[in-house]
Amino acid sequence: MKKEWFFDRFCGEQLVVYTEDGKLIEVGVENEKSGDVLGNIYKGRVCNVVAGMQAAFVSCGMERNGYLPLSEGVSLLHAYDGEGNLKVLPSVKAGDEILVQVVKPPRGNKGAKVSYDLSFVGKNLIYLPRTDFLGISRKITGPAIREALLKEADKLRSPGEGFIVRTAAETADRRHLKTESEYLKRVYRSVLETARTAPVGTAVYREYDLPLKVMRDSLGGVSHIYVGDRELYEKVLRLARLRSDVGEKKVVLHEGPRSMFASYYGLSDQIYKLVERRIELENGGYLVLDRTEAMTVIDVNTGKYTGESDLESTVFETNLCAAREIARQVRLRDLGGIIAVDFIDMAEEAHRTAVDKELERALFPDRAKTRVLPMGEMCVTLFTRKRTHRDIGSFLLKPCPGCTGEGYVISDAYAAMRIRSAILDGFAEGHESLILDLNADLVKKILSERYFGIEMRTGWRDRRIYMIPHADYPAERFEVRGENSPVLTLPDNAQLLY
Repeated sequence: MKKEWFFDRFCGEQLVVYTEDGKLIEVGVENEKSGDVLGNIYKGRVCNVVAGMQAAFVSCGMERNGYLPLSEGVSLLHAYDGEGNLKVLPSVKAGDEILVQVVKPPRGNKGAKVSYDLSFVGKNLIYLPRTDFLGISRKITGPAIREALLKEADKLRSPGEGFIVRTAAETADRRHLKTESEYLKRVYRSVLETARTAPVGTAVYREYDLPLKVMRDSLGGVSHIYVGDRELYEKVLRLARLRSDVGEKKVVLHEGPRSMFASYYGLSDQIYKLVERRIELENGGYLVLDRTEAMTVIDVNTGKYTGESDLESTVFETNLCAAREIARQVRLRDLGGIIAVDFIDMAEEAHRTAVDKELERALFPDRAKTRVLPMGEMCVTLFTRKRTHRDIGSFLLKPCPGCTGEGYVISDAYAAMRIRSAILDGFAEGHESLILDLNADLVKKILSERYFGIEMRTGWRDRRIYMIPHADYPAERFEVRGENSPVLTLPDNAQLLY
């Protein structure tokens, strides 16, 4: 199996894609300015405690206050007394200053979920400075190696501390585990020292950006790593040199004139399909995926598949195929929370059990934690999944401004990504100038956010791009035409890109 990673940056976003034999398996996206707050540690102030919810709301310097469930905590609260001294609080009250870590990013109108049980992630270990706990990755299955690694982790911790042994530790040298544990403890002490004098709302610890997290956590058995931006290439190359299982020879800088995702590897069409409700199955069946405030619901249908023998076999084969695709889709779209799957009715209990096992097997490679409940007689399966990064849907879509937020339209960044590919194609075809007809609001966004700033400083520096705004164009509509004439006839509202 050919495993490949693709890294690129454009329109203020960093995009990471993982494929197996050319098929999309995982997509991650992160805004370069705001980054991903998941894993960040903030010095916050408790605004209020709501006894009826067993929760506190903490001001952390983000747009909305963080939600701190008091019933989930297993360790005591660490706070600051106003003079820079660390102290322990058995409970919290309004006005207390407290260190909290984001465990679930903000979404929609909801603020981030935060915890006072901090964790620091390394390649082999997760250090829990405030939690007396030992854990190990479920992907390490050998009983002997599990026992040995847990004993090793136990030696590395002090009273009241904990470690979670990650999958990569299975092949790690024991000296590396000790070195990494000492490094993570130093990071924690540095966080405490920074927090003593930092003002409320300060991020005293930030998680790695998306490419660094991927280089730390993934890439095992990778064939190639393709990078579409030179600055990002240099960063990935430095990190690859530190990994014996990757090496710099596998890192390739894409220098072609066209878009890496769209024109060379055909990934853009697969990415664009992530906004569609209907998902085709390999056997001719299909899924319909709908997201609600509380859960995601997936319906399985036979579609064009008619089978070869009897109805039960046809349904069973469709449900098996659906289970595999559902596992792929929840990872691709980074779906979290409760997911309900309405499989096609099966009469035989053995078939229902087999479909459940196939779903569990297909979910196993996912780094996110999942839990599958047994299928009921109505052939509905419920499972939960913990979201690991920014939802790709928030990059591709935004709430529709014309229907009070009930529907969605393509996002500005997604529209700009498609326009960028079209511009690259236009220049690759030999045109010296390009004229773009596009949505008027998107023109303003491109100029104010400098979506194409990197390109204008490099490959587009000596080219001319004119944008003609149209108030009646929807965000997804645009037209690009090339010109080589030194004199262009343009409408009065045409604007030169930068």
